[in-house]
Amino acid sequence: MKIRFMVIGYGWRADFFYRIARMLPNRFEICAGVLRTKERARQVADREKIFATEDLEEALKQNPDFAVLCVPRGIVKEYLIRLMEKKVPVLSETPPGKDEAELEDLWEKTQELQGRVQVVEQYFLQPYYAGILHIIEKGYLGEISSVMLSALHGYHAVSMYRKLLGLRFENCVIHGQKFLSQVTATNGRDGFDTSGKIIQEERNWVSLAFENGKTALMDFAGEQYFSQIRTRRWNIRGLRGEINDMDVRFLSGTNLPVAQKICRVDVGVNNNSEWAHKCMMFLDQAVYENPFYPARLNDDEIAVASCLAAMKEYVDCGREFYPLREALQDTYLSFEMERAAEKGESIRTATKNWAQ
Repeated sequence: MKIRFMVIGYGWRADFFYRIARMLPNRFEICAGVLRTKERARQVADREKIFATEDLEEALKQNPDFAVLCVPRGIVKEYLIRLMEKKVPVLSETPPGKDEAELEDLWEKTQELQGRVQVVEQYFLQPYYAGILHIIEKGYLGEISSVMLSALHGYHAVSMYRKLLGLRFENCVIHGQKFLSQVTATNGRDGFDTSGKIIQEERNWVSLAFENGKTALMDFAGEQYFSQIRTRRWNIRGLRGEINDMDVRFLSGTNLPVAQKICRVDVGVNNNSEWAHKCMMFLDQAVYENPFYPARLNDDEIAVASCLAAMKEYVDCGREFYPLREALQDTYLSFEMERAAEKGESIRTATKNWAQ
């Protein structure tokens, strides 16, 4: 059955949902768009060929399965509360608050209104990250003790740390430092830049030492999301092995060392098939299979489409995939990471009301 949803807001992140609906029309349909003004609604209606309005009530008359919220951080709480009051299930794209006080207040409102909210934290559903989580779940590395990540920032990084390390709401001590340097621009949200322009690069080093002894280290500069000369780096260490990017080293059942690669399978590379990601292979197993193959989606689009499918399952049967309390914890820790890096100091986190 086709998943029908409404999108509130319009911009770079909201465009993911519009693209997915266009590329997978048999799976997804945007039944309404909600914009700030009548003029903006007319523009989006013409461009996307959908019903669009500035009136939330009019959009809800289209009977969506749920609402996707893509608005700036400063107003996301206000919208979430409005939608919860109307008993509308919400998939929220933006971090759910602009500061710690808003996070705590939002949790209280959610409990009071019995809101049904999940959050678009899609990275753990991308092919590579989903594949390494599967390898860890199969026990190749044993108990995971530490993660070094140079690929994601803020709450995205925290979400992956907590999943990889098997954490719930443990507190931690955070150390941070910020550095400034220069790099040549290569690519960004607006496309490739071949001008040779020099831009300032802000780099954060942040460590988290959790109360159960597990540790995480972030080394990140914003250019890494798009840059062609700033690459992703991973190191995940466990009792019986580790993952370095695409390389996995582990001990066999007889404690002999084994070294194998994770292999990405993309159809259409070096031949005349349509391009599509098919799966991630490790040894003789597919540790991840693209549920939308053979659609021509990039990794982030695959992950966002997976969030939409999981949200429909949550609405129908209550199975959570990234609930609000997880997003609140990840966002709270990311706020503390930013503060530690900005001030170059150590911060000890506290147990919040959503973690009780």
